[in-house]
Order: sequence, then C-alpha cells, then structure tokens
Amino acid sequence: MFIVAGPGSPSVFSNMVTSIEQHVEWIADAIVYLNSRGKATLEATEVAEERWVAHVNDAAASTLYRDSRATWFYGANTPGKPVVFMPYVGGVGNYWSRIVAVAQADYEGFDLRQVAAVHS
Repeated sequence: MFIVAGPGSPSVFSNMVTSIEQHVEWIADAIVYLNSRGKATLEATEVAEERWVAHVNDAAASTLYRDSRATWFYGANTPGKPVVFMPYVGGVGNYWSRIVAVAQADYEGFDLRQVAAVHS
C-alpha cells in the first residue's frame, strides 16, 4: 500500500493536484521497477525513515512553523504522539528531485522483497 500526498510530503503546502501527480508517477515507476526485478514489496528502512523525518524537521526549523508546535503540523492534536513536523516545507521541486534521486539509486533506503509463495 502506498500513501499519496501523506506525511513527509509537501502536499499541504503546494498545489495538491501537482503533488498527487508526482506521487502517483513515482509510485507507478516503483511498481514497474519491482515487477522487472521479480520483487513484490517496497518498504522504507528505519534508518531512511529517521533521516527523512530529521530532514523534514530541519526544513521546518528554518521557517516560522518552528514557533507553532501546538498545531496538527506537529501532531499536537493527538495526545501522546511524538512532536515532529509532518509536512515537507522544502518545496515541491526539491522534494521531486530527492525522490527521483532515490529511484535512480535503485530505491536506496528501501527494502525490496519478494513475497514468499503460499502453499496450500
């Protein structure tokens, strides 16, 4: 399952249609890549996820959003949830460059797996 325009993306700070189009294009290319290599799943590694969350938060720290920690942008509307900035404010172009680079590096930061055969 893929999440389109979800947390860590610039979607809420952009033209949503453009962001959705970028995500769907990247996802479609990823599926073609997986199929061409006999793989069935693609999942971000914990290290890659932590690095991206840190990058998203670093980008937010350079904006006025750093002073708005009591908002849903930080998850403050959910008691007990870690306080991290969720949307990406680095720009749609920068985001696109980064995700294309990941794909061009054979989906660096992702575990690609083959689904085990099911025997009955």
